[in-house]
Amino acid sequence: MDEIVVIDLFGEEFRFKPDNKVKHPEQVAQHLKKYIKEAESLFQNKPSGKNKIAILLLAAMNLSKDFHELKVQHLELEKEIENKVSLLIEKIDKGIE
Repeated sequence: MDEIVVIDLFGEEFRFKPDNKVKHPEQVAQHLKKYIKEAESLFQNKPSGKNKIAILLLAAMNLSKDFHELKVQHLELEKEIENKVSLLIEKIDKGIE
């Protein structure tokens, strides 16, 4: 994938070349912009240099929190599926005997 992704942050363009594992890099960039916009809405004034850093940090923390929550949910789902599969295997084994 030789696609270059352009993201506009605070009126400045940034260009990224995602690695080949990213299936929809433009959606990833839009997702980031959504988090930044949400963080920016918490600041009343036009972003100054210091506010930009605070906005980006807040967006990063929110993204990290959401990622962590999804990771925990994923692990819980994996455990639940593993338990159900084990129960099914036991039932199948008992049915075969």
